[in-house]
Amino acid sequence: MSERPEQRKDPVDAIIGQWATVRPDLDTAAMEVFGRINRLSHAIGERVGQAYAKFGISRGEFDVLATLRRSGEPFTLSPRQLSATLMLTTGGMTGRLDKLERAGLLRRSPDPHDRRGLQVTLTDEGLALVDEAVGAGLAVQTEALSALDAERAGQLAGLLRDLLAGTDRP
Repeated sequence: MSERPEQRKDPVDAIIGQWATVRPDLDTAAMEVFGRINRLSHAIGERVGQAYAKFGISRGEFDVLATLRRSGEPFTLSPRQLSATLMLTTGGMTGRLDKLERAGLLRRSPDPHDRRGLQVTLTDEGLALVDEAVGAGLAVQTEALSALDAERAGQLAGLLRDLLAGTDRP
């Protein structure tokens, strides 16, 4: 196995160094991990948001369209299913649906199985847009991940999966 070149310092290293100076009794290992995860999430989130903005949608609006797209044909879910999947209040979901419907990217219609309910369905325009936007977002993420070779990227994905599973405990 080849040795990796000396790692560059980043802003989290500076924060850890400051804590070591003023509170040498602290174990800051968790801060090193989660500080980097938070900074990475923010940085990539901003870049992905810029990629979606080129299609006239926000990250939140993309999430609605992508959830409908991933549901498979006929690309239809209830507002309640969308809210549950995206962990949004019904009020927050209504605002997103209103904007996307005005843009012609989805339509709401009565649920034929529940006369009190609604269905939300991607339009052909919405389907085409989300298919393009998902490619643009993935391109941003892939470029960022290119800092790692395939083996290290796979290891990182596995480690993050384990870490995430550990946070699901009560």
